[in-house]
Amino acid sequence: MFLSVFDLFKIGIGPSSSHTMGPMSAAGRFLDEILSGDWPKPQGAVVSRLSVSLHGSLAFTGVGHGTDRAVILGLTGALPQTVDPDRMDAAVAEVSEAKRVTPPGHPSYRFDPASDLVLDRKQPLPGHANGMAFSAYDSDDRLLLKRIYYSIGGGFVVSEEELQRLAAKGPEGKAGEVPHPFRNAREMLAMAEASGRSIAEMKRANEETRQSRAELDAGLDAIWDAMRGCIERGLSQDGIMPGGLKVRRRARHLHDTLQEQWRQNRPNPLLANDWLSVYAMAVNEENAAGGRVVTAPTNGAAGVVPAVMRYWLHFHPEADQNGIRDFLLTAAAVGGIIKHNASISGAEVGCQGEVGSASAMAAAGLCAVMGGSPEQVENAAEIALEHHLGMTCDPIAGLVQVPCIERNALGAVKAVTAASLAIKGDGKHFVPLDAAIETMRQTGLDMNDKYKETSLGGLAVNVVEC
Repeated sequence: MFLSVFDLFKIGIGPSSSHTMGPMSAAGRFLDEILSGDWPKPQGAVVSRLSVSLHGSLAFTGVGHGTDRAVILGLTGALPQTVDPDRMDAAVAEVSEAKRVTPPGHPSYRFDPASDLVLDRKQPLPGHANGMAFSAYDSDDRLLLKRIYYSIGGGFVVSEEELQRLAAKGPEGKAGEVPHPFRNAREMLAMAEASGRSIAEMKRANEETRQSRAELDAGLDAIWDAMRGCIERGLSQDGIMPGGLKVRRRARHLHDTLQEQWRQNRPNPLLANDWLSVYAMAVNEENAAGGRVVTAPTNGAAGVVPAVMRYWLHFHPEADQNGIRDFLLTAAAVGGIIKHNASISGAEVGCQGEVGSASAMAAAGLCAVMGGSPEQVENAAEIALEHHLGMTCDPIAGLVQVPCIERNALGAVKAVTAASLAIKGDGKHFVPLDAAIETMRQTGLDMNDKYKETSLGGLAVNVVEC
């Protein structure tokens, strides 16, 4: 099984990897298919109008997560990794006024968001909770092409056919294509023992079958630069976040308070926790505002990993750039196992799959750079994940604000606690990471849909919107 570090950590925009980045990418895929012409159509037929329907969780919380805007932007040719966050509102307004999209390399297509973008809350699509259907029509409104895509978490998008192939492939995955094709934590530990390599070293060896060492390091450095930039932007901004809840940004004020306490040398027994929290909140406030973020492994959980990395740089004098790379590689190894055997999608398994996975990844990365053995790293990931099991995804008003921002802060605190507990042990522990992952999968299957990113239960219905 191989899932690249760059699959888990994608540079994109907020507020959601599954509800914003995924639909934007799906729109791009549909445009590419139209342009390729590799589909059956009547002779002389020309695409004149486009329409999109959003289903399941995308329909229920799509507006709060910016799915409608993401689709519109995607149909203009915008991509998550390159779209200008400061230009998005103007681009959406232009489409709404013109009732047309003109993506690069395409003719102009009729597309009126008011009528051609439908949030279908009655008819879910069978493959996944995050389903969307794109359709193209000729000038007489005859359907020429229809494609269904699923946003399966972390910015990953698959077609109906690709989803079926993934299901048919089974648990074996792509074994044998890399030197260390571990599919679960048990295999990862066995391969580490047999090879004498750390988890980061095995992950690096796998990655270097696809790219050179210099390319890998440059990519890892770019991920951390984007994460660090997101923290800095979040710490510099204040005001009310968009969406209507009137939630105020707090990271800047908290950061200023901590800085003042630091200058005055005032004792603070919770200092490390406070810094962890402010770093995580800075990222997720920036995400909620639609800024540039890195999936880690999702946007809703984007603050945990960078907060723990920034904490390590802040409080550990031995921290360096090579350690940053090892942290990301170790975290990606654990995240890949979780995605392969369960899910990182809140719409599939609740927030245990998002913040829980992120906390496990961060705990593993921190334990590794603190000198932990592969067994201790696996233990750290298990502790962090175990104590997120059963967590629901119930964003108020469908916005990635409450409880998501604070939830990232607590996920970061749990990650550091888990790493600290694990590294003080010998790696032997009662519950294997694989058991925690399988428990998360089973719990997600049993969880009522109203607690899986639909905003139909939990805090979303028990807190009065202001």
